Amino acid sequence: MTKAELVSAIAKGAGITKKEADAALKAAVAAVADALKKGERVAIPGFGIFTVRQRAARKGRNPRTGAVINIPARKVVVFRPAKDLREGLK
Repeated sequence: MTKAELVSAIAKGAGITKKEADAALKAAVAAVADALKKGERVAIPGFGIFTVRQRAARKGRNPRTGAVINIPARKVVVFRPAKDLREGLK
């Protein structure tokens, strides 16, 4: 599903214009991104939970040369789907 298709689905489901649905989608994505940047957990009931985790530094290997490289520690966003969503996919 593309962003345009998502905006159309939101507009149809909420009974609003596509312009309003696009603005609402942008605001929702911005709010989730801001919360994650602050290190907060974002839970959307029936959909899932977004969290930020620290990934440890590790050694990797360049597949082209075979040389060992150091991969630095970093933060990653993790999504855990809600039980209803997981079971609905079976």
